[in-house]
Amino acid sequence: MESVRAVLIDIDGVLTVSWQPLPGAVEALREIRASGLGVALVTNTTSRTRASIAATLGEAGFPVDAEDILTAPAVTAAYLADRYPGARCSLLNSGDIAEDLAGITLLDDGDSDTDSSTDSSTDSSTDSDDDSHADTVPDVVVVGGAGPEFDYAALNRAFGHLQRGARLIAMHRNLYWRTDRGLQLDSGAFLLGLERAARTEAEITGKPAPAFFETALARLGVGPGEALMVGDDIESDVLAAQRTGITGVLVKTGKYLPESHRAASAEPDHVLDSFADLPALLRSAAPR
Repeated sequence: MESVRAVLIDIDGVLTVSWQPLPGAVEALREIRASGLGVALVTNTTSRTRASIAATLGEAGFPVDAEDILTAPAVTAAYLADRYPGARCSLLNSGDIAEDLAGITLLDDGDSDTDSSTDSSTDSSTDSDDDSHADTVPDVVVVGGAGPEFDYAALNRAFGHLQRGARLIAMHRNLYWRTDRGLQLDSGAFLLGLERAARTEAEITGKPAPAFFETALARLGVGPGEALMVGDDIESDVLAAQRTGITGVLVKTGKYLPESHRAASAEPDHVLDSFADLPALLRSAAPR
């Protein structure tokens, strides 16, 4: 802790719930900024772009801008460009994140073959039609965050693409998240079904993927031993960060559940009631 130079912070459930600041969070982040520590907001949020998140947080008083924010969609775009350059992608996501997926070829639902049960007896396409159609079949199915768009038709369409050989990329495996109406189901629950049905395994780009944390550290110019991660998800936020050498801090807000804490695969380095308590923890560990 004495060597900490930067703080990685989850947003939803740590700083805000339903984009409303949690008590003391604004003041705590201001104090951390004033201390000279580097700050990166690392989030699996897939419903908004970095610019939109920064604007919303700024209006609430948080001292952040878009450059401070690392989202699962932004990391996914870099991952696709590196691993699947030029791939045609079918995106299943709630919210408009096209801005953070710049450079990625996204197919409209209407552009791709979405009916996996087409009767072959009615297929009168020519070879040239087949060649043209091949350009509109996705190479990759990208799964973001859940919402009303995750209906039967959309999930079955994704299942059809996977059966035809498309790769499955998921921005996260979160089963649920906390809102002002309580816990809400997230895309991880649907992802498990797609994996089982299509007999495949998703490549995860957001938390808890090690590359996500490594990208944040590289942006801040610090090593794992010089950073701590604050999150409300004990597995995806805290323990995942600890496995990369980052100090983990679990807060009892957001999606935190005592039963999840008890059943976790390991113990966090630190547990706080809320993000508002973080400056005191940092002060207690500072060299005298």
